[in-house]
Amino acid sequence: MNQETVTAPGEPIVGADHFRTMFPTTARGAHTARQAAERWLAAHRGRPEPEPTDDDMATASLLIAELTANAALYGRVQGRNARLALTLTPTTLRIEVTDARGERLPVPTLSTGTEADGESGRGLLLVASLADAWGCESYPPGGKTVWAECARRAAVRTCPGPPSGPGTTSASR
Repeated sequence: MNQETVTAPGEPIVGADHFRTMFPTTARGAHTARQAAERWLAAHRGRPEPEPTDDDMATASLLIAELTANAALYGRVQGRNARLALTLTPTTLRIEVTDARGERLPVPTLSTGTEADGESGRGLLLVASLADAWGCESYPPGGKTVWAECARRAAVRTCPGPPSGPGTTSASR
C-alpha cells in the first residue's frame, strides 16, 4: 500500500513534501517501493524549487534502489515490513529506509570474501560516493533507519550576457 503524507507530527510544514510507503522485505517489495518513490519524485519535479536535474533524479533513483534492496536483503524479519520515506525540501532530498534488523549496522566496505569483480558487496560504497551525507540510526524497539541526503542542484540556466562581436563597442576606457 502506497501512501503520501503531507506532514507528520513534529515536522516542519512549510517548504517540505513527504512520501512514505511500507514494503515487504523481498526483492519485489523493494522494486515496487522504488517505482512508487520514482513516480512521486517525478510528480514533484520543481516542487519545492529548484527544478531537479536529470542527474538529481538518477542519483535519487540509485540511492533508493540500493537502500531498499539492502533492507530486503539484510533487514528481513518474518512478518515485518520495511518503510521507505522521502522528505523533499527546497535544498535537500532525504531518503530513509527503516527495517526491523537493528543488531547489524551497515558499514561501507567490501565484504570479506567478495571478489573485486563480483556482483555484490559494494552497495554502501555506492551510497557513500553518491550521497552528500548518509548514516544509520537505531529505530526502537529493535530496528534501524539507514538514510542518505542529496543536495538539490538546480539546472544551470544561461543568462544572456552583454552583446559581443563585430559592430559592438565596449564601455568607455
